[in-house]
Amino acid sequence: MRARLSRTVWGTVAWIAGIVFVFPVIWMVLTSFKQEQDAASNPPTWIFSPTTDQYAQVFDRHITPFLLNSLMASVLSTLFVVALATPAAYALSLRPVAKWTDALFFFISTKMMPAVAALLPLYLLVKNLGMLDNVWTMVVLYTSMNLPLAVWMMRSFLLEVPREVLEAGEVDGAGLLTSIRKIILPIVSPGLAATALICFIFAWNEFFLAVNLTATTAGTAPIFLVGFISSEGLFLARLCAAATIVSLPVLVAGWLAQNKLVRGLSMGAVK
Repeated sequence: MRARLSRTVWGTVAWIAGIVFVFPVIWMVLTSFKQEQDAASNPPTWIFSPTTDQYAQVFDRHITPFLLNSLMASVLSTLFVVALATPAAYALSLRPVAKWTDALFFFISTKMMPAVAALLPLYLLVKNLGMLDNVWTMVVLYTSMNLPLAVWMMRSFLLEVPREVLEAGEVDGAGLLTSIRKIILPIVSPGLAATALICFIFAWNEFFLAVNLTATTAGTAPIFLVGFISSEGLFLARLCAAATIVSLPVLVAGWLAQNKLVRGLSMGAVK
């Protein structure tokens, strides 16, 4: 009886915590179906007639190019990060290279400098290369931004690969590429999915570099959202509609990868 009561209490606490964390998202979605006067009312309007006018106005402002730019920059940078981080993590875990601790510190040290400190050199470099307002510039920057994190994450996942499995593969004649493709990647696939999803989210939500290095041609989704904060005021309902649309790709990706994400983030928790 005591155990059942304990499970009920902790289950209730978990539901309350979940509702608290997801409430801002629910409120954003509800506000996107309001008229502007209802969205800006104080106290908030709880009973209203839903409308899709805000979504129509968002698409009338041509949100699609911004979404495509974000999708291209996020997906390509994530693919590049995974392709570069996996062999780097392999060399720092299963087959440690000389002075691998120095290499690990170098990777993480690149995250110690604030992005604003690197903005001016980056801006001058990109301008001299003629790559301002170019989506490929964002791909390169997002790749370099997420690579150190991915290397550290993938290294922690690769450390969980049993050495005996690799040795058995070598005895059976498996080379390096075969071992990576048929032994290592299937074992660390949850960790790989978790790393890729986190890198995708970071790239999709990045604002600081995009607002300073892009304009109309390569503007990303976060840049589009800023357009609703103008001298005329804050269009709250329209902003919530645009934010809901921008959030959908990340929510869908997280929902599709939720099983592998949980397994990946919990790898190594229990020996």
